Amino acid sequence: MDHPQSRAEHRGGRPAPALATPPVAVPAPRRGPGEDRSVRAAWRAARPAERLCHVTGAVLTLSGLAHLVVFAVDGGPWDGPVSWRKPATFGLSFGLTLIALTWVTSYLRVGARLRTVLLVVFAADCVVEVGGITLQAWRRVPSHLDMETPFDTAVSMTLAVGGGVLVVLLTVFAVASFQNRPTGPAGMPLALRSGFAILLVALLSGAAMIARGVVLTRTGHQQAAYRSTAPLKPLHGVSLHAVLVLPLLTRSLARTAWSERTRLRIVYAAVGCWTAAVLGAAAWAVLTW
Repeated sequence: MDHPQSRAEHRGGRPAPALATPPVAVPAPRRGPGEDRSVRAAWRAARPAERLCHVTGAVLTLSGLAHLVVFAVDGGPWDGPVSWRKPATFGLSFGLTLIALTWVTSYLRVGARLRTVLLVVFAADCVVEVGGITLQAWRRVPSHLDMETPFDTAVSMTLAVGGGVLVVLLTVFAVASFQNRPTGPAGMPLALRSGFAILLVALLSGAAMIARGVVLTRTGHQQAAYRSTAPLKPLHGVSLHAVLVLPLLTRSLARTAWSERTRLRIVYAAVGCWTAAVLGAAAWAVLTW
């Protein structure tokens, strides 16, 4: 028996039109947790605690920038225990660190509830630290190691306790980064672990500055206490923001067309350069202590 299509070809001299096939809807590929999203989509997907931390970090950063303007208008020394440098640099540092920690800890394998609690406490501590330093700058008195009046002593001790809280919180995140391999694109585990390890150096150097200064203040050497922090300041500063820059570099490399091997080499090189800078600053601190 002839096929129906063959009979149609014999009659009309041309093939019969094929039956139209309805289009099949192909689902759009779902984005993985490490893929890029727009800023607006990321904001909508963020938890309330993450939004709070980002907004708080932005406010602290703007406060630091505003005090740079105050310094430009009002003048005064850049160095020393009483300077507009302190509310400017601390506002910028704490604001950027809070934003960075809120972002990079999303790659850590920690419980959502624990991460939320740690971030909220960290944000509150950042506000206390920057607020105390800013208050004392406007009062034109030192913010740290100032035991001249009961109020100044209360502020100094509050800042010291806040520094201890920072050490505990960031140590928990650092330990979490080494306990379980972080997620993210190629090189992100290395960037996070290196960044947190270098951040711990910044925290320890800051604690050492406060401890030595408190001892000198309690023994009646107030001016020596202010000068005692100078050798450790370069080490503290160079170690503070590796946890932001290294993951940001890794995330930027993930958007390129370079191979995974090339991107890993760049991250290793960046970690090596940052480690060398930290070792150089540590050597300077030892020689000038």
